Amino acid sequence: MVRLVKSDAPQLTLVTSLCGSGTCPTVYRTDRGTLVVQGYTITADNVDIDLPAGEQLVEVPADLLAAALRASE
Repeated sequence: MVRLVKSDAPQLTLVTSLCGSGTCPTVYRTDRGTLVVQGYTITADNVDIDLPAGEQLVEVPADLLAAALRASE
């Protein structure tokens, strides 16, 4: 398992959230040019998907991703 050292952790900037407080599914932009998605974890065994080490499945409402796309335009 790959773990980020605190100094290697990305800096997050809020893109959009359905609740506005970050305590529900949320999309963040990083200083690395990537996105971080906060959502509800789904285990790979429950959906019969083989995931590589270090990856997770996260479920978020489709409206959240649509809002993130609009925010990045």
